[in-house]
Amino acid sequence: MKLVFAGTPEVAVPALDALIASERHDVVAVVTRPDAPAGRGRRLVASPVAERAEEAGIEVLKPGKPREPEFLERLREIGPDCCPVVAYGALLPRVALDIPAHGWVNLHFSLLPAWRGAAPVQHAVMAGDEITGASTFLIEEGLDSGPVYGTVTEEVRPTDTSGDLLTRLAFAGAGLLVATMDGIADGTLKAVPQPAEGVTIAPKITVEDAEIDWSAPALRVDRVVRGCTPAPGAWTVFRGERLKLIQVALVPERTDLAPGELSVAKNNVYVGTGSHAVELLWVQAQGKKPMRAADWARGVRIASGERVGGR
Repeated sequence: MKLVFAGTPEVAVPALDALIASERHDVVAVVTRPDAPAGRGRRLVASPVAERAEEAGIEVLKPGKPREPEFLERLREIGPDCCPVVAYGALLPRVALDIPAHGWVNLHFSLLPAWRGAAPVQHAVMAGDEITGASTFLIEEGLDSGPVYGTVTEEVRPTDTSGDLLTRLAFAGAGLLVATMDGIADGTLKAVPQPAEGVTIAPKITVEDAEIDWSAPALRVDRVVRGCTPAPGAWTVFRGERLKLIQVALVPERTDLAPGELSVAKNNVYVGTGSHAVELLWVQAQGKKPMRAADWARGVRIASGERVGGR
């Protein structure tokens, strides 16, 4: 099939690479979000998908909104058979959805109808799911509600961050997306409506959502830290400044600390929660680089009874 691929961040690149490598399909153009300011200089930078497409000599379309007449006109001129999508980042209007003969097919990183929305992997980790996966489905105007073509499953490991899990899903999902394109081209694959039961929603995780509540059980603290790593980054407050929490470990035998109370040993830093303690392994103080929590604690000289959290 003649394909126009839509995607923006790094996580979409494995799927684009897999489609480019496929001998059965031809990626003739890519749709991505406009260049965005990045880095200290805030200079405009092309998306990872745009950079990869340009390397491959593929036409890149960067509409401000996918309802712009110039974009729709160019899409009609190209006349794609199907538009595979991975994390494009903009809502597609009906007029765009109707252009390709086989519609727009999204690779979504959950087992639909679970975790519809912008942050399915983060929510799966934070909810303590043991199994998640990826789904390909036909995009409708509803939120990730279209009929499903196929799925792959992936175990959520006990120490997975959302970044770890998303990396594995990006590669597993790339194979699923190519297989879905093959099945659509052959006419052997039919999309099946999602069940009405089991729908959960996964809205974007905000910086406010990523603040640690030390009165919550230790298991919840660990899940929030892992779910918010690498973005937006779990955090707490220490001496009036934000402290980013990169990695913690559960310490069930320490039940002597109040929620938020710090305890420092020679090479360990513990914090009390609503159940038992967690050990801080890696942290990042404001304006500093990531460091081992023990090194951070030595530098700030934590006093007996000091706490994290609160304002």
